[in-house]
Amino acid sequence: MERPVDHRLGLDKDLSLPRLRPPDSAGDTAYRGLAGAESAAERCGYRRTQALAHGVLGAAALNEHSIDWSGPLTETIRGNSVLPARRVPLSLDTADGLSLVGELAVPQDSTPLATMICLHPLPTHGGMMDSHLLRKASYRLPALADIAVLRFNTRGTSSVQGTSEGNFDKAADEKYDVAAAIEYADFANLPNIWLVGWSFGTDLALMHGLDPAVAGLILISPALRYSSSEDLLAWAESGKPVTALIPELDDYLRPAEARERFASLPQAELIAVDGAKHLWVGDSERVLDEITRKLAPGVAVPLPRTWDGPMGTADSSAYADRTVAAFKDVPR
Repeated sequence: MERPVDHRLGLDKDLSLPRLRPPDSAGDTAYRGLAGAESAAERCGYRRTQALAHGVLGAAALNEHSIDWSGPLTETIRGNSVLPARRVPLSLDTADGLSLVGELAVPQDSTPLATMICLHPLPTHGGMMDSHLLRKASYRLPALADIAVLRFNTRGTSSVQGTSEGNFDKAADEKYDVAAAIEYADFANLPNIWLVGWSFGTDLALMHGLDPAVAGLILISPALRYSSSEDLLAWAESGKPVTALIPELDDYLRPAEARERFASLPQAELIAVDGAKHLWVGDSERVLDEITRKLAPGVAVPLPRTWDGPMGTADSSAYADRTVAAFKDVPR
């Protein structure tokens, strides 16, 4: 059933974002996929009706952080810098009856050039929609590159923004989560939809993301732990673009092995990044530049490292317990 709009919060069901269509009863007519092609949602038994996750349109604010918008007009963009955007809390409904916590960030005053759906790292080891690369993408890319950023917690995953219903299922029933996010972006008429997976999220993208609405993949630190050679062959047959960012010092898949593992995917662009590690600490800008290069090729990279205008500062202290050390004794 469709989630009601809570007017106690001052929300309006007819409020729409740039290029976003408010809910209607068109259902199947809202689908922009290829005629006769089966979507990820259809494979999961999903029906394109008003029950599709419309989300709740709320104030353009980061509800997981306290934002300080003071400061000089021109500042260096830092790890916790938040650039202007319209940010919308979402509730994504899956075909198997779960509600997932999410957020959509779109350019404040322009139409998005492209859309990235973020698939986060392993939740049993601290991965979530607020993992540092994904929240930085949300903080920066709408303003710097006109890219819309949709991120969400997969089933059973918690962040400061909330906990998604369900339980972690080792990349199996997460197929419903991926399908719900794609369906939301597709129904909302967001342009040029790409899946951007990081670590565990790359397996979700390869296993469950081959959908007519998806233009391509960006794989950040692919581990290829849950996905199979059959998944790679399916993407090879699709001909859709796939870019993989491979850290030189990765814990699971380094450049030489990656070339062997991705050999069956001829269109894959493998980018080995010298000195980088699995978590990309200190290399966030390189990742955001590569995402921009693929999704919005008309935008110059490297992206600006300073911002001339209002810029917030997010309090990310809530993530202090999501470190490698905190999960070092948890088996993978």
